[in-house]
Amino acid sequence: MSTDLLPSEKIMLAAVRHAMFDGWTQKILALGARDAGFEDDAATVAFPGGVNELIESFSRWADDEMLARLEAHDLASLKVRERVALAVRTRLEVLAPHREAVRRLNTHFTLPGHAVVGAKLVGETVNAIWYAAGDTATDFAYYTKRGLLAAVYGATVLYWLADESEGRTETWAFLDRRLGDVMGIPKVRAQVGKALSRLPNPVRFARLLRRRMI
Repeated sequence: MSTDLLPSEKIMLAAVRHAMFDGWTQKILALGARDAGFEDDAATVAFPGGVNELIESFSRWADDEMLARLEAHDLASLKVRERVALAVRTRLEVLAPHREAVRRLNTHFTLPGHAVVGAKLVGETVNAIWYAAGDTATDFAYYTKRGLLAAVYGATVLYWLADESEGRTETWAFLDRRLGDVMGIPKVRAQVGKALSRLPNPVRFARLLRRRMI
């Protein structure tokens, strides 16, 4: 992890340490600000959207850390499946010091009104993983690959949270099996792709959303 952190990142990481005890509540924002050496109201300035914005910041930080660590690997020498597996494993290794906070976060996402945020962030993560693996698809394959990987990633996180094996070896074996299931059945991918081919082009759709938000 970079030592040159922005104030918001310092508050976020400090707040996450409290999430394992206090859950993902407004309380941890103020606690995080104090631990990071700021006044309580600094958390409101850094995260005006409250806890949901804190969660989004945490997830995107983990994505960025994953991508930074992947730069140390010769991904070009690996098969696509190996790249994807390495990326998923790397992200979970980034989250390892915050495992209990992630456990509480999974519970948080089951509460009414929070599932949409969780789904959005998983979508961002699997998108980052696929791009890191060298995928630049913008047709129906874009949705197929990300939909399948989202299911694998979600299942792997749950397995990882319950895994007490040394070095989480059972989790990595589980991940390899799940990737083998979804990447080794072209008929399934084709069927999903056909169903999703009627969806709008993701690049155009993202641009349209962005224009509406500005």
